[in-house]
Amino acid sequence: MRVALCQMQSGEDLDENLRSAEVLVDQAADGEADLAALPEVFTYHGGRRGSREAAEPIPGPITERLADRARRHRMWVLGGSMHERDGDRIFNTSTLFDREGSLVARYRKIHLFDADIPGQPPLRESEMWDAGDEIVTAETEFGRAGMSICYDVRFPELYRSLVAKGAVLLLVPSAFTYETGRDHWDVLLRARAIESQAFVVAPAQWGTWGPPRDARRCFGNSLVADPWGRVLARADDGVGVTFADLDLNEVRTVRGRLPALRHRRLGLQC
Repeated sequence: MRVALCQMQSGEDLDENLRSAEVLVDQAADGEADLAALPEVFTYHGGRRGSREAAEPIPGPITERLADRARRHRMWVLGGSMHERDGDRIFNTSTLFDREGSLVARYRKIHLFDADIPGQPPLRESEMWDAGDEIVTAETEFGRAGMSICYDVRFPELYRSLVAKGAVLLLVPSAFTYETGRDHWDVLLRARAIESQAFVVAPAQWGTWGPPRDARRCFGNSLVADPWGRVLARADDGVGVTFADLDLNEVRTVRGRLPALRHRRLGLQC
């Protein structure tokens, strides 16, 4: 399985963000990827008001564009995350499309990032989005995929639940802050891979965003980790596509040699 990490620097221009995403997905197809993975908030990365204006239902025009790209290239596409409108509620939602362009999974971010980052105004995702409450997996030709978004990676119980549902591939589209990412990004993603004995695919936002006075910056470093916790591929700084070749048989091998998942004694509570 060949994965393409599509690293972006999304801003407040919805149309430009979508064009950039489509260019990267096309490059992924040129590199013969089986899965093109976009980052969190790839459609719009900005303030609360703009986020509500950028929100639309699923299915809708944005997901139709992703479905078209998937169908055109006969390639799986992870629609990182977008702002989903459902009545009066707004969610941070990740989508997954198969080679036919069918929407096979929709996941609404469960854990919302409310934090005080040094040198920046407070971040309050709960003021922008409603929290999801459903654990989502999808059966793919490669094996079962588990859906998550960014801040979710700090909550191992979610990934334990995904693995209990059969996930061998964990998808973590992100817009990690630079301040937390430089110390936590690799550690958290590799930990989720090791404890889940699964592949982790984490496409990310890179670079500055928002008003310059806010000094907001994303860490980038989109990466893929294998079930042993080794980093198979990492994106350089900037916008672009990074490829990784995954042998899904490694999941079976690692789980057979070190059967930690079978040794659990506290169920899903541990």
